[in-house]
Amino acid sequence: MSHEPNDTIVALATAHGSAAIAVIRLSGPKALDIVESFFYSRAQKKKLLKDKTSHTAHFGLIIHQEVILDEVVVTLYKSPNTYTGQDSVEVSCHGSHFIQQQLLKLFLSAGARMAQPGEFTMRAFLNGKLDLSQAEAVADLIASNSAISHQVAMQQMRGGFSGKIKLLRENLIDFAALIELELDFSEEDVEFANRNDLKSLITKIITVIQKLVNSFDVGNVIKNGIPVAIVGKPNAGKSTLLNVLLEEDRAIVSDIPGTTRDTIEDEMTIDGVLFRFIDTAGLRTTSDIVEQIGVNKALEVIRKSAIVIYLFDSHAISCGDLKMEIELLKDHIGNSQLVLVANKIDAENDTDLKAEFSDYPEMVFISAKHQRNIEELKQKLVALFDTRTINATDTIVTNARHANSLRNAEKALIKVNDGLNANIAGDLLALDIRYALEELGSITGQVTNEDLLDSIFTRFCIGK
Repeated sequence: MSHEPNDTIVALATAHGSAAIAVIRLSGPKALDIVESFFYSRAQKKKLLKDKTSHTAHFGLIIHQEVILDEVVVTLYKSPNTYTGQDSVEVSCHGSHFIQQQLLKLFLSAGARMAQPGEFTMRAFLNGKLDLSQAEAVADLIASNSAISHQVAMQQMRGGFSGKIKLLRENLIDFAALIELELDFSEEDVEFANRNDLKSLITKIITVIQKLVNSFDVGNVIKNGIPVAIVGKPNAGKSTLLNVLLEEDRAIVSDIPGTTRDTIEDEMTIDGVLFRFIDTAGLRTTSDIVEQIGVNKALEVIRKSAIVIYLFDSHAISCGDLKMEIELLKDHIGNSQLVLVANKIDAENDTDLKAEFSDYPEMVFISAKHQRNIEELKQKLVALFDTRTINATDTIVTNARHANSLRNAEKALIKVNDGLNANIAGDLLALDIRYALEELGSITGQVTNEDLLDSIFTRFCIGK
């Protein structure tokens, strides 16, 4: 990505296609002049933007060569109190695709250039309006598809995560400076940095980093959805359950065993929590090569899922047989949460079935076909992975880049701790402290490079 911060950039900020309105955004030193050259007050038929106050909206016409292109509302944002830190203008026009293109062409002809993906937010970062982790949270906020992912993205965008990282880094910098000072006086064999205090600080920082790294397991599923594998023998009703949970006919339902031969996946939000339900091939030994591939895929999905629903026909299995089936699954389930679901229950034998499987008090009894007790199953899933207790002060890591940098910083600080215990020289301690500082700084953008910025911002939409 070519960074030309003094260019004036323009892009459509709303989704492509026809709509009631569209918003075209400009940012840069000429943003106000470019729009003003075509904008006229609807009432006074004259230009009016030059001396208007920042953060105000104005109704008027866009006119080019005496042809009225559209009635618009122009909103002004004057530097430095803007998203990008530059003069910015948003033109709200009618959502016709033709009008959008005409206005874009007009602004381009007057000296603007098309913005590249994420360039508005990159300018916000470069001009100190956001640090790098906050900028990345903007993309997460746009992509948020559940109440929890929205909550976490908002918390990070407002600086909760970056504030904690900056504090850790500042505390470490103070000691790093003293260690570096010792190197200047190495011949005199003096210590400016109290080793016991440094060790205490390193231990404290490692503890905080470990907590942040551990939060990534939760943060990752918050961001991408909780993977839930629906597994069981053929004809247990897995595809029917998937369709009921998603409230649509997503999977083919048939009485013929082995109908599902590949995984079928879709998302559903339950009480603000995003779940990714995955229907799998029936687990059984088969001579059909294609079906066996599906069985192998099912086992792979089980290993990668946070929750595994083991669904079985309540009329076709005894409690003893169920125990053996669960035992066979243990090697694949790992740390996943297992939910046992007895399907095809009838109202009249509900009590008998619960008595039969009394060894499993947490079992959920449903009828997928008749949609009986489905709500109970949904609430069970939410309770198993209920992250709604996250509050505004919690810091959750949802970004894999951040988690990787934290792990690298932790390794470097563990080496510092080991070095302190071994009483090694200050210059060796300084190397590992510098590395830890670089890794922490890369999270917030205090230490960065152009390749990293390109990697991050090219994933954004063009108008953000």
